Amino acid sequence: VYRYLIKETNINYISLFHRSTAVLYDTTEYQFMQMSKVPTLHFQASLPRLPIPKLEDSCRRYLNAQKPLLNQKEFQNTSSCVSKFLTSEGQSLQKLLLQQNAENTHTSYISEPWFDMYLQDRKPLPINYNPFLVYVPESDPKYDAQLVKATNIVVSSLRFLKSFKNNILEPEVFHMKPEKSDTPLFRNVIRLIPSRFSWYGAYLFKAFPLDMSQYKNLFNTTRIPELGKDRIFHDPSAKHLVVLRKGHFYAFDVLDANDSIRGPKEIAACLKIILEDDRPANKYPVGVLTTSERDQWARARSHLVETGNREILQKIDSAVFIMVLDDEIIGTDYNKLIKTYLHKDGTNRWFDKSFSFIISKDGYSGINFEHSWGDGVAVLRYFQDVKADISKKPRFHPNEVDDLSKENINVERLQFSLDAKSKGIIDQQKADYQAWVNRLCIDFMLNEEIGKDQYKKFGVSSDAMMQLAFQLALYILEGKSVPTYESCSTAAYKHGRTETIRPCTLETKAICVAMTQKQIELSKSELKKMILECSKTHNMLTKEAVMGQGFDRHLFALRRISEKSDSTKPVIFQDSAYDALNHNILSTSTLSSPEIMVGGFGPVIPNGYGIGYTIQDKRLGSTVTSYEGSHNASHYVQALKHAIESIHDVLRT
Repeated sequence: VYRYLIKETNINYISLFHRSTAVLYDTTEYQFMQMSKVPTLHFQASLPRLPIPKLEDSCRRYLNAQKPLLNQKEFQNTSSCVSKFLTSEGQSLQKLLLQQNAENTHTSYISEPWFDMYLQDRKPLPINYNPFLVYVPESDPKYDAQLVKATNIVVSSLRFLKSFKNNILEPEVFHMKPEKSDTPLFRNVIRLIPSRFSWYGAYLFKAFPLDMSQYKNLFNTTRIPELGKDRIFHDPSAKHLVVLRKGHFYAFDVLDANDSIRGPKEIAACLKIILEDDRPANKYPVGVLTTSERDQWARARSHLVETGNREILQKIDSAVFIMVLDDEIIGTDYNKLIKTYLHKDGTNRWFDKSFSFIISKDGYSGINFEHSWGDGVAVLRYFQDVKADISKKPRFHPNEVDDLSKENINVERLQFSLDAKSKGIIDQQKADYQAWVNRLCIDFMLNEEIGKDQYKKFGVSSDAMMQLAFQLALYILEGKSVPTYESCSTAAYKHGRTETIRPCTLETKAICVAMTQKQIELSKSELKKMILECSKTHNMLTKEAVMGQGFDRHLFALRRISEKSDSTKPVIFQDSAYDALNHNILSTSTLSSPEIMVGGFGPVIPNGYGIGYTIQDKRLGSTVTSYEGSHNASHYVQALKHAIESIHDVLRT
């Protein structure tokens, strides 16, 4: 029998009181995903600091990135601006940056300005910022049943969290020579080296530890909207999960008083009660407010607090993470799948959370994550580890669904207290958001005949070939080169974030011209030489970016110092070419893993494309988004397919 205990806080408790016969799950094997010999944060103290490039190098790289985009007269003007900057304001700004960096040895020069950039932006989070990733299905479809999948994801996520909290999650290390360093010997040696020297020990094994400072914000974290600048809220003491279904909010503890993970059947029983709640969809789903412009949401949230909802909001903000249970069936509709994970209608979402795990009625599962707190490296590690855990050793099984007892279950219904003003804001935002997502054009490309293996045989970088294809596709459609952004991690450094690779080069432009203009007659072997050269250039740019030697973050940091000093805007930033370069028509990013079925994000500017892509051994995939009226993602995808095949045809020569 359900017994509802209604409290003044507007939190309803669905409680089932019976004698508990719960199995004890306090074994180390159940409570922890990993038992690393090397402490998780062993390398953190000795990680190298993100280098600040020489001003001359950044200016030279900046001009190289402008060359394929400007005509001769424009380039002369930009060169002149750069020369002035290099001999005047640039020197004093560089000096200030170096000084600030020397005073803050605990972090990187980019960390604070990058956080500020995200948190000060007033644009809504979905589409503009929050990316998504979707898992490939389980090998046994029975484990993709919504309740089974949700339970196993919760348990495995908690096992990951507890391993991290107890400093026994395997440290994140890039093994250049896995046969040498991904071994018991390496771990036994490295754990004996004191933390402040451990990075150097790993380096001798050709192993590169990565920064793990972002991992703590994976869980119990929310971006809270505030006027002018948001803040990141983190409460590591919270033990509950928040679940969304049909726009309703629920909460239950997934960790007990001793921080032990509750048994899988207890967790499943709580999720089952939520899935069996037959209330209609929430008429006033507060979650849709997280799709608003940030100042607008900050004001609406303040009003919610004033009208008695502080406790519920705290419950959502501090939750370990959010589990979203959708009632729709996606089936084989790939476009519907992408829309579900990228944006949906916002009524059963909370985009402010560090991440939400979304599970469809037919068992698709994946995450949508907020981007200010961290980058792809931390998210992908969590995503992969959980997938491995639920696939190799699921803790809850399909045959256990029917014999779930209704004992010792305590699920809270979180009921917002809404006045006429809040209801009006929700109604308006539902309509505004729907109008916005209706303008979004989404398509995808999958090529299961070409992959990393083939490119390796041709002696080219697979990433360089994908980036060349993105350039060629746009050239096919529009006959021009455009500012292009490729994200690259600088996690090899303490508090590193990302750097930009600029994949539009003179080499890519020359190939695009040669392959699209009929009057230029080049043999396939000549084109192949050009493609090999293009791959070399891309590899060099990638290497520079990974090693903190790109120019984008450096110039960004110098510009921020200049803005704070209220002095005259330096000539390099007054030049329209600087703004144009940062108006990225093609915004691209990859998170490649065999566990990822699809991933992506929205266009970062109204007239741009958002391109998420994966490169696997025998498969290439890309999700493309754009806005109707400026570009058409479907036309671009058709051109992209043609571009990939054309490049492949030349490489086979």
